[in-house]
Amino acid sequence: RWGINAEYGAAAEADPKEKGKKGKKGKVAREWDMGGTSSEGLDRSTPVSVAANVNLKDESYLKGTMSGELAGFGDGDDDDDEVVTDNNKNSSSGGMFSFLKNINLSTQQTITSQQLQPVLDKLKEHLTSKNVAAEISYQLCDSLESTLVGKSYSSFTGLSSTVKNALSETLTKILSPKRRVNVLRDVVDAKARGKPYVITFCGVNGVGKSTNLAKVCFWLLDNGYRVLVVGGDTFRAGAVEQLRTHVVRLANMYNEDMVQLYERGYGKDPAGLAFEAIKYAKDRCFDVVLVDTAGRMQDNEPLMRALSKLVAMNKPDLTLFVGEALVGNEAVDQLVKFNQALIDNNVSAEAGTKSIIDGILLTKFDCIDDKVGAAISMTYITGQPIVFVGTGQQYPDLRALNVKSVVTALLR
Repeated sequence: RWGINAEYGAAAEADPKEKGKKGKKGKVAREWDMGGTSSEGLDRSTPVSVAANVNLKDESYLKGTMSGELAGFGDGDDDDDEVVTDNNKNSSSGGMFSFLKNINLSTQQTITSQQLQPVLDKLKEHLTSKNVAAEISYQLCDSLESTLVGKSYSSFTGLSSTVKNALSETLTKILSPKRRVNVLRDVVDAKARGKPYVITFCGVNGVGKSTNLAKVCFWLLDNGYRVLVVGGDTFRAGAVEQLRTHVVRLANMYNEDMVQLYERGYGKDPAGLAFEAIKYAKDRCFDVVLVDTAGRMQDNEPLMRALSKLVAMNKPDLTLFVGEALVGNEAVDQLVKFNQALIDNNVSAEAGTKSIIDGILLTKFDCIDDKVGAAISMTYITGQPIVFVGTGQQYPDLRALNVKSVVTALLR
């Protein structure tokens, strides 16, 4: 009754009188049901064709909520930038620029580096508290110092306005990289060339790659594109089933012809699987291929080589690093090492290549309040844009980065 082998149970019930005649037996190995090395029977998941017939919750009301370009996170907020004036009673205690009052402006003297140093130290602390990387905080302060030193200001208001404008301009420039990713436009271009647009999602374990892949899939479906989802995480138990659940839900909202899952179970080579899936998508006229990959730590060399092989072999149109906004500058370290590992292991990378990561997807962006410095740090260090931010658990909870709202949060 405990699931042990029936033959062993029969031996245990043998006549006790026989025990002494044959001598003491060695310990008999217990054989459990499903024993051995075969993995057949371990897959308890339901095939898509069967699961699709299950009475799922009606989510059709979500359709049409994400047509067109993504809205920016924070769009519609009426919070005005904080303006600090001489009459602002709260500025001396908690305002972002209140520490500028330490500079004596009564005599209209020229500002010196010595006067600015305590102010800049306070500013560095403020930016660091918002998760801006220390290196970037120092560079921002150095830039601000060069702007202010040698100039005269007759009032606190004039000085604070100058500081605010200088910081805002620099931060906006960092968050607005020269290269902008427009996925919907690029999908149209790929279709014109007769090939699907391929996006690969990579990152460390547990940051929400599969969940946010499903959000991107929903957005593309809402814009009328056929999507093939690739179960490229052939390592983590349940990864394929997680994607299958998302695909079934999305197919229930649209139809099975619009979205499909391409998977071959576990233990397969992800690079070869992605190659097959892209060929399958091209033959069947899918517009977009979304490739999921296994989560891996940035210092795991064998797994980073495998990811580099997948990217080198399949040459995706967009390689997205999925990072968690909650971990602050740890995400920056992950991104830098991921990118460097891909370059180091990619034999086809051109000499002098600075980045293989093409864009960033920041998850849990709705949970960080005003500690948005990781966005600044990641964009500054890689020069790559933040393409998406995840803002919740539902399919429509995907946004573009609103640069103005991020800068406002940093200067608050």
